[in-house]
Amino acid sequence: MTIQETADENRIRLSVEGKIDTISSQEFTNTVMNALQRTSSLVIDMEKVVYLSSAGLRAFALGQKTATAKGIGFSLINVPDVVMSIFSTTGFNKILKIS
Repeated sequence: MTIQETADENRIRLSVEGKIDTISSQEFTNTVMNALQRTSSLVIDMEKVVYLSSAGLRAFALGQKTATAKGIGFSLINVPDVVMSIFSTTGFNKILKIS
């Protein structure tokens, strides 16, 4: 997994590529939590994500919970069908802002 960060004065965008799984979920979680400390809006571009495990789902749950507690925008864009299917099956599509 690779993560590229771009930022402007009001938003951080994390572009993720590869798998968010047991091996990479800690790095993903750390990157998301770090970004949430530095912005008022975090957008995660999922266009190049090919797999999401339960460890990855936990990272999204923690990110959403932290963002809500801090009043920070937290959204996902360009979610591939294979990942959207996982979000839908697990109900995460109801707790995450996905566009």
